[in-house]
Amino acid sequence: MKALLLASELEDYTISFASGLAQHLKVVLAVPRRRYGHLAPWFDPAVDLRLLEWPRHRSLLNPWFLRGLTHLIRHERPDLVHLLSNSTLWLNFAVPFWRSIPLVTTVHDVDVHPGDSDTRTLPAWAPKLMVRQSRHIIVHGDGLKQLMLDRYSKSAENVHVLSHPAIRRYADFARQQKMAPCRTDGVLRVLLFGRIFAYKGLEHLVRAEALLKDSSLDLCFTIAGRGDDPWVYRPLMGDPGRYDIRNRFIEDAEVAQLFLDTDIVVLPYTEASQSGVLNLAAAFGRPVIVTDVGELPATVLSNGLGLVVPSGDGESLSRAIRSLAQDRELRCKLGANALAWSLGANSPEQVGAQAASLYRKMVGTCT
Repeated sequence: MKALLLASELEDYTISFASGLAQHLKVVLAVPRRRYGHLAPWFDPAVDLRLLEWPRHRSLLNPWFLRGLTHLIRHERPDLVHLLSNSTLWLNFAVPFWRSIPLVTTVHDVDVHPGDSDTRTLPAWAPKLMVRQSRHIIVHGDGLKQLMLDRYSKSAENVHVLSHPAIRRYADFARQQKMAPCRTDGVLRVLLFGRIFAYKGLEHLVRAEALLKDSSLDLCFTIAGRGDDPWVYRPLMGDPGRYDIRNRFIEDAEVAQLFLDTDIVVLPYTEASQSGVLNLAAAFGRPVIVTDVGELPATVLSNGLGLVVPSGDGESLSRAIRSLAQDRELRCKLGANALAWSLGANSPEQVGAQAASLYRKMVGTCT
């Protein structure tokens, strides 16, 4: 069986998913050269990687690109085409030419998150149209499946749940480079990582830090990633000196060092579907504190990855941070669970096996 995967973004997810899937069937992956060219070594050699001159959304070259992509699909004659995200525009116009091949689309976020300026650059109709044109939809949890069924007139038999696989390349990078934690000061580090937009709950983390101002804990709060300026919350901070703020794109080596150095990863989101950060933290064996939104609580509690607190509740978040900060044994236990999950049930290879089985069922229903 052969699957042709298309991805225009979400590099870390794509690397994990395609590499894991390629252990179980033939995978052709078509991606933009400008985004994936430097990442080619991270793919498993079994992935047949095609680096394309993939235009940006506003480029007038898109019609010619779609013609070439359609030619590639017809030449490869895959059993199905899997679009790894519905955050696209021009591919909608090519889908009618692929009707003889089952189209599968992964929807990471059924609804756009508040303040997510990256996704909002796309016309609202584009991702919705791709969902409607797709024969099968994949989401990352049962709650998201129900939300998808509520939003679209899809049959429950055509909406499938498949976990977001662990993101291991940064941990692999750290091992290859023989990196080690750079911690000699005894400070316990709390990390909020990723795109810093409104729904990430930065304000609630700041309020939690302020509530811990007078504790005996020696804490450092690292906020790393591009997006909104964290310093707008300076008036709410208990001690601005406890913050390490890196409001920019974080390169691979720095990502690896951040997760090596941190003790607790926090996801104080006010809204979420699932989280790549959770899958990244697990690969480093780091315990997490998440809020009760989206698929986060089900994933964390069922696998013993960390603690869950109410969304928007800085006081509960501060208690959870205090609890983990004071209990090294608990941190180690949760971190060990997370690492085992990333190497076992949620490894790219295991998720890939589930995807391959799902593909075969999809193709069987279409013959």
